[in-house]
Formats: sequence, structure tokens, C-alpha cells
Amino acid sequence: MFAELSRLSRIREAADVVYRAMPPTPQYAWPLLCEALGTQVWVKHENHTPTGAFKVRGGLVYFDGLRRREPQVRGVISATRGNHGQSIGFAARRHGLAATIVVPHGNSREKNAAMRALGVELLEHGEDFQAAREHALALGAERGLHAIASFHPDLVAGVATGWVELLETVPELDVLFVPIGLGSGICGAAAARAALGAGPRIVGVVSSRAEAYALSFEQRRPVDAPALTEVADGMACRVPDAQALDIIWSQVDEIVRVSDEQVLRAMRLYYTATHNIAEGAGAAALAAALARRESLRGRRVGLSLSGGNVDLELFRRAMDLAPDAPERADRPAAA
Repeated sequence: MFAELSRLSRIREAADVVYRAMPPTPQYAWPLLCEALGTQVWVKHENHTPTGAFKVRGGLVYFDGLRRREPQVRGVISATRGNHGQSIGFAARRHGLAATIVVPHGNSREKNAAMRALGVELLEHGEDFQAAREHALALGAERGLHAIASFHPDLVAGVATGWVELLETVPELDVLFVPIGLGSGICGAAAARAALGAGPRIVGVVSSRAEAYALSFEQRRPVDAPALTEVADGMACRVPDAQALDIIWSQVDEIVRVSDEQVLRAMRLYYTATHNIAEGAGAAALAAALARRESLRGRRVGLSLSGGNVDLELFRRAMDLAPDAPERADRPAAA
């Protein structure tokens, strides 16, 4: 599968689909972030999409393929913690399809509201993503709905378009830090790197309170683990995806863990250094880079600000933390 995913012409075709709905997102080298890390750092702003997160790229490509493969489909169903569901709602509306989304109880209120605003039928079930996912599959079979997984080659191809944008604009990067939810983001990064023959190391980032992918990477076998993070819901994965693991094992160089407090501090730094709002998973890559700043001296770093959809109460928690570094208003170098 990876050979097909990493074919540059495939990613270019996916980009054609994505760009019918949105322009490429920017990447900036923000002076305060470079200062905080002690090296050159480029941020890929996937918070600047129509849904505020990178997932929309995959949704657009998936629905384009679905309409060609199964033109008789009238409704779809999937499970999410938020950004995947928004991507489905956005793309389904463009194609005139009904969308049902299952979320776990206690899911982000603001992400739920955003999905409803896109016209989806939102259902709550279970205590975590995996329970919601299993219910969505059962309900889809009962209702005759097309079930959309959170990991699929079309989703990965769509996500890879953003990484190609970054790597073609800033080809000299030495390392990419990539948050891991169910795996489409990091597999898209790997596909883009391979397609371009690029050289940066890929470092995956998981929550220390949702270690399934880190444990699976270290033990080279699928390992389930509790998903207990209260901050980075986009990384709250209990059961890793088998297809994603195959790619991660062969293509990813390392996986690191970040704590909820480290993520909150990265969210705060993103705001004070760039005036961008990052959700927990969206700030995880920066959190990991900050934890490794000494080893990054003199290296060119790429980060994905993968989403900005955060509830106000959680964002306030991040803002209430004491600053780690001096703050001042600087303007970025644009690409």
C-alpha cells in the first residue's frame, strides 16, 4: 500500500481535489518560536483550513473517490473526537450526502457544535473513541450507511498534500515532529517524504496518557493502551490501526511522548509567539520539540500545527500557566 500512497502523481491528483475547496496553507518561521527552540523552526499552519484542522484534506479526497466508486451512496457514518467528523461534514455537504457522526460522551462541546453546523447528525455513545467507533460500525450496518474509517488510503493521500506543500517550500528541513491520532497525519508525512525523496527524520508524537502507538512502535506489535489525556483529545487513541502501524514501523524514525502540561505550555507559547490558537493535539509537535530543544540546536525543524479547534475552558487553562520565556510581538518570515 505504501508504494501507491507515496507515488507523487497520486498526491498531485489528491491536491487537485483539495484545491477545489481550499488554497494551500502557509508555513512560517516565527522569530519567537525560533528563539524558544534555539534553532530555525517552520510551522505548517493546518489550523488555517476551512474546518480549522488538517483532516479536511483527507475528507475531500475520500468523498471524491467515493462518488466515483459508489455513486449510489446517499449517506455515510463515522466516529470521531471532532476534526475527522468536521472533515466528513464539510465534504459530505459539498457532495450532497447525509452524514452521521458518533462521538464519545464528554466530547468537546465546541467541536460538536461545529459538526452540527455542517449539517451532520451527531450521536453520543461510549466513553472513548474506540467505543464510539464500534457503535458507528454497528449502526451503519443497521441503517445501510457507508462507514468511513478514520484511516484509509484516500485520507492519507489527502493529508500528504499538506506535507508536500511544506517540504517543497522548505526542502532543507532536518526533522519533522508529527502528532499521532489514528495515524493518517504521520503516514501522510511519510508518504510525502518518500514521494519527494526528501531527507528529514520523522518523529511521531503521542500523549503520555495515550501510549498505544508509542508502545506498538517500541514492541513492534499492536498494543492497546488506555486513552486518558484530558488535553490532547485528537491523540486519544486506545487501539492502533493495523494499516497505519505497518507504515509507521517501516517509515517513522522515532516516537516520543509528551505530557498534558507540556502540551498546555506549547498551546500558550503558540498564542504568545504567533497569536495562533492551537488545540491540544495541534500543539503536541511543538511540545515535543521544546522538550528536545538542546538536541535540536543547529537543526532545521518542521512542526505541524495540525488543528486549532479547542474549547474555551481548556484554552484558558493554557493561558493561565506562567510563561516559560520572554514574550514580545515579532512578525514571521513568510513562505
